[in-house]
Amino acid sequence: MTLPLTLPRAPVHCGAQRPLQQTKPVFRGPKPVSVSTQDRPVTSEAGIPQDCSQLDALKHFSLVVADTGEIESIRKYKPIDCTTNPSLLYKAVQNPKYEHFLNDAVAAVKGPPSNSERPYGDIADALAVNIGLELLKIVPGRVSTEVDARLSFDTQATVDKALQIVDLYSKKDTDLSRIYIKIASTWEGIRACEILQKQGIDTNMTLLFSFGQACAAADAGAALISPFVGRIMDWYKKKEGREFKPEEDPGVKSVQKIYSYYKEQKYPTIVMAASFRNIGEIRELAGCDNITISPALLEELEASHDPLPRKLWPNMGTKGQERINMKGDQEPTFRKLHGDDQMAVDKLQEGIDGFAKDQTSLEALIQKIKG
Repeated sequence: MTLPLTLPRAPVHCGAQRPLQQTKPVFRGPKPVSVSTQDRPVTSEAGIPQDCSQLDALKHFSLVVADTGEIESIRKYKPIDCTTNPSLLYKAVQNPKYEHFLNDAVAAVKGPPSNSERPYGDIADALAVNIGLELLKIVPGRVSTEVDARLSFDTQATVDKALQIVDLYSKKDTDLSRIYIKIASTWEGIRACEILQKQGIDTNMTLLFSFGQACAAADAGAALISPFVGRIMDWYKKKEGREFKPEEDPGVKSVQKIYSYYKEQKYPTIVMAASFRNIGEIRELAGCDNITISPALLEELEASHDPLPRKLWPNMGTKGQERINMKGDQEPTFRKLHGDDQMAVDKLQEGIDGFAKDQTSLEALIQKIKG
């Protein structure tokens, strides 16, 4: 199935918003189990063997996701899902083992580029899909493939790029229910999420640092959000000049608040805690719907056989918390709630800049290969 890429593009700048043209639904297949939180693991630690590693124990509480594009690491740790981003892809293709994925992408993309200003972007997309297809052979669940971070403040361009990525997967006869399209959680990105979700394309809203972003993503119908833990802690560590114990870690507390709010308000959106600096942070979030973990921290969890108590439960909603309306007509509310959180403002822009830099480096590598 080839998807109709019918949305016309026009430049949209930060802070500007124009009416978006609607597209026909492109995929209405059955939703897989991981789209809903209703069937999350609810095991207590009492049901886990005593000699179990903390990684295996965590798999009883949360869906464990590998935060890597390194295929051998995914084979080793056997996660259910895996996530990628431009930084991980750029790192992976510098390994000679994965060089053929890039060469295949260069060879496969013919004709003029879809965007003359970014002539190697189509090859970068093909590379991301090539690696995604390989990962889908290994994991039983889903793979997240990210939209170019340089489009983060352009709703229309984000939708266009997402459809191009989905089209590449569909041309390879991929079950689209196994793909998340990963989008930065700007207001414009969240609006793109809403459009895509209405077409049956599931999104993973990344670079999420504030409660306002979480509220808006849920109201947009995001299938999954990725609140970042370690990067939040980094900001507070620099600001306050001190270390944080796992139980007082600001990033941990942010995810706990979002998780409780979602459960209280009965949002089906999956909360996938991401960006960890140590396994103490992971332990404090045992029971979160999904947890995406780097290979180094997966290794630490596998090596530890200390008991792992469950910390988050689906019925632990924040009692009495009123729902905050953050639907598409509530941009001023979003700008106020998110903008009042300086940490979130700083880290969102920093994250977009970092992913954009690595996307540019990846495309420079492609240019070098093409000669």
